[in-house]
Amino acid sequence: MSLGPAGASLDPDQAENFEDMEKQFAVKAVQHMTTYWAILEKMKGSQLRLTKMDDEILEHFQKAFPEFDPAETIDEDKMKSKEGKERWREFMMAYEKKIDDYNFGTMLRANPKFEYGEKETIFAMRMQFYAIEIARNRQGLNDWIYEQAHT
Repeated sequence: MSLGPAGASLDPDQAENFEDMEKQFAVKAVQHMTTYWAILEKMKGSQLRLTKMDDEILEHFQKAFPEFDPAETIDEDKMKSKEGKERWREFMMAYEKKIDDYNFGTMLRANPKFEYGEKETIFAMRMQFYAIEIARNRQGLNDWIYEQAHT
């Protein structure tokens, strides 16, 4: 989060209440997470479109990250390493003017085989969420959520 120009000092008397901002962010991230889960319970992920650009996002993701296996557990350390951050930043910037909130933080399951949980959830940017979940949905890796909800 940018607090102003580089090198600028933050005047605590002029600053917004960052604790409240963090709480608002957390609420929004949890709402996104629970909404997505509720959708997956009502519709098979393999039939779901997350954006109007799913096909383009998936094709770009597969070219930018050919080694990524949507069925495997995400290596969060690799994803958040210096190299990982640079690769993801380059990927995400292509959507700066195309996807609302493309860089907004959200929650992402580290592995499609598990529900959201403290140890199974990682913090990610919205475009990371879209790219990974679109790939998982296209492979039917989230269909079990619908099946579980309807048994």
